[in-house]
Amino acid sequence: MLELLWRSARRGASTLALLAIALGVALGVAVSAIHRAALDEFESGLRSVSGSADVEAVAPRGMDEMLYPRLAALPDVAAASPLVEREIEVERAGRTLKLRVIGIDAFRAAAVQPTLLPPADGIGRLMQPGTLYLSHAAGRALGLQPDDTLTLRGHAFRVAGWLPAAGEGAVLAVTDIGDAQWRLGSAGRIHRIALRLHAGVVRADALARIAAALPADVTLQTPAQALERADRLSRAYRVNLGLLALIALAVGSFLVAATQAAAIARRVAEIAFLRAAGLTRAQLMRLLVGEGALLGAAGAAIGIALGHALAALALHLIGSDLGAGLIAGAAPQLGFDVSASIGFGLLGVASAAAGAAWPARDALAITPAQALRGGVFTPPLRLLGNRRRAVGLLALLGLGAVATVQPAIGGLPLGGYLAIGCVLASAVLAVPPLAAALARTLPDDASLPLTLAAARLRAEPGFASRSAAGVLAASALIVAMAVMVSSFRASVDRWLGDVLPAELYIRGDRDRPWTDEVERRLATVPGVARVDVLRHQSLLLRADLPPVALIARALPDDAGRVLPRVGSMAPPGALPRVWASEAMADLYGWRAGSEVELPLAGRALRVQVAGLWRDYARQHGALVIDLERYRALTGDRLADDFGLWLADGADPTAVAAALRDATGAGDALELTSSEDIRRLSLGVFDRTFAATYALEAASALIGLAGIAAAFAASAAARVREFGLLRHVGFTRRQIAAQLAAEGVLSTVPGLLLGLLAGFAMSALLIEVVNRQSFHWSMDWVVPWGLLAGIVLAMLAAATVAALIGARRALAIDAVRAVRMDG
Repeated sequence: MLELLWRSARRGASTLALLAIALGVALGVAVSAIHRAALDEFESGLRSVSGSADVEAVAPRGMDEMLYPRLAALPDVAAASPLVEREIEVERAGRTLKLRVIGIDAFRAAAVQPTLLPPADGIGRLMQPGTLYLSHAAGRALGLQPDDTLTLRGHAFRVAGWLPAAGEGAVLAVTDIGDAQWRLGSAGRIHRIALRLHAGVVRADALARIAAALPADVTLQTPAQALERADRLSRAYRVNLGLLALIALAVGSFLVAATQAAAIARRVAEIAFLRAAGLTRAQLMRLLVGEGALLGAAGAAIGIALGHALAALALHLIGSDLGAGLIAGAAPQLGFDVSASIGFGLLGVASAAAGAAWPARDALAITPAQALRGGVFTPPLRLLGNRRRAVGLLALLGLGAVATVQPAIGGLPLGGYLAIGCVLASAVLAVPPLAAALARTLPDDASLPLTLAAARLRAEPGFASRSAAGVLAASALIVAMAVMVSSFRASVDRWLGDVLPAELYIRGDRDRPWTDEVERRLATVPGVARVDVLRHQSLLLRADLPPVALIARALPDDAGRVLPRVGSMAPPGALPRVWASEAMADLYGWRAGSEVELPLAGRALRVQVAGLWRDYARQHGALVIDLERYRALTGDRLADDFGLWLADGADPTAVAAALRDATGAGDALELTSSEDIRRLSLGVFDRTFAATYALEAASALIGLAGIAAAFAASAAARVREFGLLRHVGFTRRQIAAQLAAEGVLSTVPGLLLGLLAGFAMSALLIEVVNRQSFHWSMDWVVPWGLLAGIVLAMLAAATVAALIGARRALAIDAVRAVRMDG
């Protein structure tokens, strides 16, 4: 039986079906492998920094170094180690790399973070000014060796050697804490205190006592919470790409069904002989489904290998965050992802087996005696009855409606994904009745080829379901992504216009902000009409969530005029007011009028949420506060960025030169126009979605291949019919016209339902999946011209594919075909 299965599978195999399964498996494996490599290296780097610490006190913007001795003296604390932590951009060989620089107290780190220490004989050199040690990954990334010189923030550091215990992929450098404070602009400040608790203390009580000793802008976190935050950063991005992989597998399953039907039609005599020789219906079913499973296994094997190759290429070209800018500070070493390979491999096998089971049910209706005599296979396709079909459609639509309103689970829009699956399944169920209805609308006095094509469609509406299922799934995917991406891009374009009102922007160094003296000098530059200050802070509101951005900028009384406001605005009250992004509403439950506390200037500051605004730059939350109110509350008069308006008639080149002189930065000043920022941002957007465009094109090709395979099966099963038509005077041109009409009539239901399903899926993507995944809304934009072009192109291509698939019918010899009826 196994030998028979293998030989049968080889004869029925389809290269396109194989590649379709491989494509879906490869995408899923690649995304999972990249993330697993990045997260493993992040965890390795986290262990290096955290060491044996039970908990860490963390302040992204830094804390007073005097907090360290106070925490070290607490009775619950066995050992404490202070750290300065900086992420610095380094230019090497034309590339900009991010290096994590950590300043340690070698004597304190020995008790908590021994993995950050250099070799025993190098501790003395570590404490020498201008000396640092690199991890091996940092040395490889920067192209440095011991005794080389590395310039950081204008200061030269000598590479004294390697960190022997640092994580294999962690890109980090270690220097003395005092040297880091002085040279890297952190005088009197530290960023992290690693704490190891005494054995036997009640952990929860100890953490509560430590938390009570912390200022409001310092947060406690465990290493496990830090790892969970890193996983959250890219979870939604990964899962949405995984959803595309599953849709690719669904399209591949439809293609397997079409190619398997074609193979069965060609092997009618063989199947009839096996049945006559004693093969039971159950054995025949297992044989044909097994062929699909073997095809799926081969495609899965190719997909697993291809997925790891794509993962390696992506890590080299765009990094471990898939170009989304989510995870940094690691140089992952790719390994074989066993769980993803097994999971997506089994999904590939299952999707191919499910596709093969569809035509296999019809093969059971072959009558051995008739098939052996005439070599034909024309049993009616099995269809659900109208009543069962209606019940199935209602059940799917009801389940999809219920799933749509479900909240995210673990930060993932699982209900939205289920609703998308229900939409696709219900659209496939609706193909046969729609095809039959379309055929009935054709006039009775139509041309003979069109009349015959309509009669066939009325007699076998299930043929349209099989032939057009792949086109339906592909067109639904294309329409859904086209509407969603167009809506997203247009919304981002409008948002950039709202948040970038100035003509020029000066970007500063987040660790070395501009002083108010620079602000005054910029205001006096000839040609500058107005200077707006922007100050950024990072607030860790919950240990299990990434930090929230706080932006201080000048706001009018009606800030909703300059921010892309969403919803209503709360009336002013006695408290300071902040504007919260939509992510704050989803993640923290904030609404217009809510009163909340923010850790600012070392204390918990109570503020009122004035309203919500749309932010596409920070999916984990952002707050905007008026600059003057922020300065009054915190006493912080520094600036991170400047927005500049030019006077009428000002020469931009002369103004730029004067700005470089005024800041003292010279040619190193990062001065960019709002138009350049907009163009670069939209370029990043387009590159991010490039993979989805390629997947859409591949899905369209796979769907068209399904049309060709279905008509190949039809031609093989209808040899006598075409021979008889030729015998009574039909020309090859008329048969070609009939087949073209059948191609159009079979494709139109798939395209129409694909359009409807695509619009429904785009609504789910915009209103459910994107909102629950990334916490932002967008305005609807439908690219009607693009969709019309896609529909016409798909219709024309499907007609050609039908003719190519049924080319055997055009070569029928009339006498030989009629004689086959025996």
